[in-house]
Amino acid sequence: MSIHEKNRSGTHTWLVLMKAHHALARHAERSILALGVCMSDFIVLEMLLHKGPKKVNDIGRSIGLTSGAITTAVDRLAQRGLVVRGADPEDRRARVVSLTAAGRAASRSAFDQHSAAMEKAADGLSKKEQEALRALLKKLGKSAAEMLQEELGELS
Repeated sequence: MSIHEKNRSGTHTWLVLMKAHHALARHAERSILALGVCMSDFIVLEMLLHKGPKKVNDIGRSIGLTSGAITTAVDRLAQRGLVVRGADPEDRRARVVSLTAAGRAASRSAFDQHSAAMEKAADGLSKKEQEALRALLKKLGKSAAEMLQEELGELS
């Protein structure tokens, strides 16, 4: 395989994507840690800020945390006065997490600072290039997901 063919391979695309992802993820983590919260707490705060109150288990499922990990995260945020737990009016067994006024203000500030850091990280591309990249990544992700579904369908 020539160098030209190698640079067009799926493996090379994946490697370039992984390197870019790693660099952006490290930038995001540093930005979030500088705000004084860990990644899971930031994600919970961001979700509540943009999606409103949520059941504890729904938050955990949405962001990929176990029930123990989401409980610990909510406990940390509650101890800091950023969230409160309340009863779910539709299911007395479930607890709903909401931002406090202080939590809403802290979340907005943290999200705005993190957003500015990520904008700066993306400055290597023009706005038009960023739009094109997002469209291409969505297309690539959809194609890979469809392929996986087909493979899983063949296995069953």
